[in-house]
Amino acid sequence: MSASADQPPARPHRLLVRRSGIDTGDEPVIFMNSRCHVCRAEGLRAHKRVLVSVDGREIVATAHHVEGALVAPDEAALSEAAWRRLAPEPGQAVTVVHPPTLPSLGKVRGKIFGNRLDRAAMRAIIGDVVAGRYSDVHSAAFLSACAARPLDPDEVEALTDAMVAAGERLTWEAPMIADKHCVGGLPGNRTTPIVVAIVAAHGVPIPKTSSRAITSPAGTADVMEVLAPVDLSLAQIRRVVAQEQGCLAWGGAVRLSPADDLLIRIERALDIDGPGQLVASVLSKKIAAGATHVVLDLPIGPTAKIRSDADAAELVRLFEDVAARFGLAVRPVLTDGRQPVGRGIGPALEARDVLAVLQGAPGAPADLRERAVTLAGAILEFVGAVPENGGRAAAASALADGRAWAKFQRICEAQGGMRTPPEAAQSYEVEAPAVGVVASVDNRKLARVAKLAGAPAAAAAGVSLLVRIGEEVAAGQPLFTVHAQTRGELDYARAYLDGAGDIISCEPLR
Repeated sequence: MSASADQPPARPHRLLVRRSGIDTGDEPVIFMNSRCHVCRAEGLRAHKRVLVSVDGREIVATAHHVEGALVAPDEAALSEAAWRRLAPEPGQAVTVVHPPTLPSLGKVRGKIFGNRLDRAAMRAIIGDVVAGRYSDVHSAAFLSACAARPLDPDEVEALTDAMVAAGERLTWEAPMIADKHCVGGLPGNRTTPIVVAIVAAHGVPIPKTSSRAITSPAGTADVMEVLAPVDLSLAQIRRVVAQEQGCLAWGGAVRLSPADDLLIRIERALDIDGPGQLVASVLSKKIAAGATHVVLDLPIGPTAKIRSDADAAELVRLFEDVAARFGLAVRPVLTDGRQPVGRGIGPALEARDVLAVLQGAPGAPADLRERAVTLAGAILEFVGAVPENGGRAAAASALADGRAWAKFQRICEAQGGMRTPPEAAQSYEVEAPAVGVVASVDNRKLARVAKLAGAPAAAAAGVSLLVRIGEEVAAGQPLFTVHAQTRGELDYARAYLDGAGDIISCEPLR
């Protein structure tokens, strides 16, 4: 029997929505009873992508089926990520249907088979990523294709452009805006707060927006949040910079290149970090932040992100090529990536190192101080604030006479007030098994220990590194200390240590 022409149209399939309280990370999830009329009528299978809409707002979520009475047949429960994005009222009726097809996925499949991605394709893909229309599987396919079929400079330019276009942008009246970025892969390399304080103390604008950790023990935003608020709006960033010449804010709060954090989360889980994606990631955030001159910290070491001088040279060429297309000046600084910088690995521990350097405290990590002075000096020379070859001396002077520390305190106060870093309740020392000389440090394993101990979610958790490469150690001498907030987290880290092998390798004394 066919429907009569004057019959009212069928109502969309609807369910009453509630908040589940389940944290699924950045992945929106909807939980539905497997016997509900929507699942049956729409033929929705578990893990199927569905379009959920209410009051003109919509998200694409992953459907999970629930057996029993946990979710009633006439309702749906949203994960925290889905609830935040859709913002419904409790008990409101939402529509759940199959999502439309995504033409951009055809471009991803083409890249898998060797086709190039032009500007339009990149904008379509990144637009779908930011809108939440890509699942983790879709994003993983895109990143894998870009790593297996490396992006050429034109494609990197297109990806950078798409990532900038998908978010907000900051603009400034000053002719030169400084910035600094480390490509990562080196635990404890928390030079940014020190660099910002030194550069701003010289009157050079440096509105620094940074990331939170995704799979590392701490991001710059995590460390700064231990010391001051970082969730600043665009208006607040402008106010702080106008007042103090610098800020240290979380970029995610103002949607500067929002696709970057979404893609990095997948990239790190896959342990894939192609040079094209890396360059687009860094440059898109600098362009969106309104920078004109960027100093790049490129650590090189066997367990760092950049493994060799040859890899560094290739990366520098790509950075300089693509940056020039956007009118952005970059200056690379090649640094030692054989071991962590400073002593602390984890938000509060790294914050204490930063404070020690800024305050000129006895025993402050000399390597962290020297690297920060080098990078800050490079920025001061790059923007013409001091003569060439005068940067290091100018940067060191700002630390020695207290100007950098005073500036840092004022920045923290302008952002909402300075805080005291917390201390962990539990600790465990790892000792040298015999007399020897420290020969190597495995950056990746040490970072993993810090994460298993609770960092960065537990701000006080992490690792304190007690020795450096080239130092002599005695049998039983502590090599590093693991810090945790609870006994369970400490035991979790210790269980990994039992099977991790040498994290700090020592050679016999000659």
